[in-house]
Amino acid sequence: MQASPLDLLGDTTRAAAGRRTIAWLAGGLATGAVVAGGWLAPPDEVQGHAQRLMYLHVPAAWVAYAAFAVVLAASGTYLIGGDLRWDRFARASAEIGVVLTAVTIGTGSLWGHLVWGTWWAWDPRLVGTALLLLAYAGYLALRRAVAERIGACDGGDHQVARRAAVVGIAAFLLVPVVHFSVLWWRSLHQQATVLAPQRPPIDPRMGVALLLAVAAATLAALCVLAHLVVRLERRLALNASPAPAPDRVPARIG
Repeated sequence: MQASPLDLLGDTTRAAAGRRTIAWLAGGLATGAVVAGGWLAPPDEVQGHAQRLMYLHVPAAWVAYAAFAVVLAASGTYLIGGDLRWDRFARASAEIGVVLTAVTIGTGSLWGHLVWGTWWAWDPRLVGTALLLLAYAGYLALRRAVAERIGACDGGDHQVARRAAVVGIAAFLLVPVVHFSVLWWRSLHQQATVLAPQRPPIDPRMGVALLLAVAAATLAALCVLAHLVVRLERRLALNASPAPAPDRVPARIG
């Protein structure tokens, strides 16, 4: 039985089964990536085994970019059509992107410590990634602050959605700056290998492991996105439901 992307967002048994199927598939791909990246792929000639952090660092970065692209698209779609469900997509995607950007910075710092001998360097990509994390963390903080100030529920109010959409669209301007920083400025980071114009100078076993890791991270993020949207809509539905009437009305004395 095949499920469409919309089926995955429903609060039904079939949708839950679809989300579990994607989660199991992501787990299988992740297992393959661990085996390929940890044992089958050779260590880098220069960096040694520290290079194996690439199989976590790069997928986290790429899927974070994708999550912020969803924020951009969902925010723009909300501003055009006014459907609050797109705002909920934007919020959930921002949460995923913030977590993965933090993972990117953490693994990158460990990788830099092992290879460069320092936990942090004022490298354009490092600084840009930190600013990207702050921008979308600020996006989530803004949503919460506005919702608390007006007494609304985040994800179900147009005042929150409109302000957040503008910030979500503007924050995406940092994504191409971070990605192309290695080309625009002098950087400690190497330039693109897999997506290089020429033949990618990467061992095929490394390439397979990296592609498995990216696929696993993408499916896992999709599953988490669907779960977050469904959970948010459940909470909104619960807050919108009227309070049940009391079974008994106390008698008035006197």
